[in-house]
Amino acid sequence: MVKKLLLAVCLTAFMSWAQDDEDDDEGFVSAPAAASAAAGDEDDDDGFVSASDGGGSHASMASEGDEDEDFSDVGMSAAQRREQAERKKFEEEQRLDEYANSERRRDWLRNRLIFQIGMGSRYPIMGETGMGMGLGAGLEYILPFHLALYGSYGFIPKGTDNDFDEWELEGGSGYKVGLNYYLFPKNPLHLGLSVSYGTVYFDHDIKPEKNVRSMIKVNGFQFDALISYLTNEWYYLQFSIGMYYAPKLAKTPNTNDESTDNPSFRKKEIEGMWNGEWGSKVVDKGGMSKTGIVFGIAIGYALPELFPDDTEKRRREREKARERAGN
Repeated sequence: MVKKLLLAVCLTAFMSWAQDDEDDDEGFVSAPAAASAAAGDEDDDDGFVSASDGGGSHASMASEGDEDEDFSDVGMSAAQRREQAERKKFEEEQRLDEYANSERRRDWLRNRLIFQIGMGSRYPIMGETGMGMGLGAGLEYILPFHLALYGSYGFIPKGTDNDFDEWELEGGSGYKVGLNYYLFPKNPLHLGLSVSYGTVYFDHDIKPEKNVRSMIKVNGFQFDALISYLTNEWYYLQFSIGMYYAPKLAKTPNTNDESTDNPSFRKKEIEGMWNGEWGSKVVDKGGMSKTGIVFGIAIGYALPELFPDDTEKRRREREKARERAGN
């Protein structure tokens, strides 16, 4: 009986001791687990990561990047490293140049001075045959807002009458000044409109004097549509087609008018006396036409932008630096 009682006491004591050990094990947490649990609690509470953890991750990433760079340089000679640095610099300059060019492509129609030579109505005159063209030179300056000031001066060379070889056609000169307005600055082909004043049309007197048919030329207004090619490069090309209007040619003299401003009419005379009528000086009995279709063509040299922005200045400096390096 005593043995059974002692055995029951011992068994009860052992079971109570084992229960205490399990409770202790459940309450024990390792330090790393506690740290991770604390970090998790912080993330759950406010969504942030502790400074120590963030710093450690960035430090590890930086060290990995350094190791990669060090690894890429392993086994490279000094010449290879120099070549690699030059290649990286060239690629960076290329990217900067592409950006600069994209900036320049936004507007090629500002602060550009253009020297032009051409033939036809804008340089500066067209005449009787439809293909009789003046030859001249022009100067144009494009303002920042795509409006351009324009002027030209040219001449008509002497020639021989197509019907009578013994008659000569008198030569002459003319001028034109005006305003141009360009559209589509982002496109190399720019449409434009032009209004100008100057020598617009010429013809020759039907009656020669000393075997020379004198030139008759008139001033007036001209309205043109332009198709121009212009980029940030130097070359320039332009086609134009339009219409002129000469106010003086609109004044047809009446019978018994004492005078007229129309230069294409003369007084008819019989035996040296004026009979009160007016006759045409040119082939057309109605005189020279007050309106007509004209056209022309020109090529030119466009200077770089005279007042460039900072991006364009940097692009030009890099171009000069590469040229010096190449030399």
